[in-house]
Amino acid sequence: MQFFETDFIKYRNDELYIEDVPLKQLTEQHGTPFYVYSKNHFIKQYRDFENAFKGTKHKIFYAMKANFNLSVVDTFVKLGSGVDVNSEGELFRALKTNVHPHSIILTGVGKTKDEIRLGIEKDLLLIKAESIEEVELINKIAGEINKIARVAIRVNPDVDPKTHPYISTGLANSKFGVDTRTALSLYSRRNEFKNIQFTGLDMHIGSQITSLDPFIEAVKKLCEMYCQLKKDGLKLDHFDVGGGIGVKYRNETPFNIEEYAEKLIPCFTKIDCEIIFEPGRYLTANGGILVTEVIYNMSNGDKRFIIVDSAMNDLLRPTIYHAYHHIQPVKRISSRNKIIADVVGPICETGDYFAKDREIFETKTGELLAVMSSGAYGMVMSSNYNARRRAPEIMVNGDKVSVARTRETFEHMLWDEQI
Repeated sequence: MQFFETDFIKYRNDELYIEDVPLKQLTEQHGTPFYVYSKNHFIKQYRDFENAFKGTKHKIFYAMKANFNLSVVDTFVKLGSGVDVNSEGELFRALKTNVHPHSIILTGVGKTKDEIRLGIEKDLLLIKAESIEEVELINKIAGEINKIARVAIRVNPDVDPKTHPYISTGLANSKFGVDTRTALSLYSRRNEFKNIQFTGLDMHIGSQITSLDPFIEAVKKLCEMYCQLKKDGLKLDHFDVGGGIGVKYRNETPFNIEEYAEKLIPCFTKIDCEIIFEPGRYLTANGGILVTEVIYNMSNGDKRFIIVDSAMNDLLRPTIYHAYHHIQPVKRISSRNKIIADVVGPICETGDYFAKDREIFETKTGELLAVMSSGAYGMVMSSNYNARRRAPEIMVNGDKVSVARTRETFEHMLWDEQI
């Protein structure tokens, strides 16, 4: 069994540390389960991205759907990032970090009237439209409040990103974006939309993409479209590549950010506008850990189970995507045998698991396990199923520890209920 380590998450004398803090210490202070994040991992990932595209006119917009904790979002805002928000709730959170509205993009395939109105009133950088009816609605609402809405159309380039079907968004059979013909038609009708200024062209073909080819194909297609629109007299300010850059969870071999830049920059030299990126998972996934305690070890015949105190309500990805998260002991004990077991939670669902038939070291009740790569699509997808309290989130910066979100209390869960 291999151990998952990064620049900021490593074993020291067989104890797992995040930056300069042992996970065992955090457990003693905060109990389990909890999420913990490496601030310097986030900073490094962001700066690596920035450096890769140094010399090109670009801006990063952190896709906060990956991790919307205020301390996480604020980390990127202070580095100069904009924010990609996907709902009124995410916009509310983003504005709490004092990010400038011109550094916010409003995305989403099903924006409500209230969300569109709020985006226009707050004067966000742009609203991404994903259908003809949405463009018409944006124009109507902007007219009602006597504003001009800045809009980009999300184009579905019909490119297979070769990722999990639930997070593949660039094919013609997905709900996201409009086809090229529809987008060109909408842009050609721009004079009909008196309260819209078309400022951008957008794509986002999927998530956790580990091959460069889909990105290259999609960007080339949209660059051709951009040049066609320019030829037709429409000057766009932004070309939005979206996000989707994959990370390592297990044995994937994702491209690095320098390779990504090397392949895409030649395409960008053909267009004269700002390039927008919306990374989320790339910035946060491997900077987070879900720490959990072993409650019981049990067997049903030859089948072995490790029952932990976290559950699918804490980390849903294995249940809905069959996603792999590496699981390793917080304290390594070399004399321990390896076994094949399911790592499961206490929720009354067969789908409540973190790993199936996983090779893992034997555990004992009360010992700690680290569920790795939990910095993206972890806490944001958590729930109160079985009336379980949501876990706290802790940020580590060197040897400094701060509680970014406290453990939910039962009173929190009942504050708006009555008999």
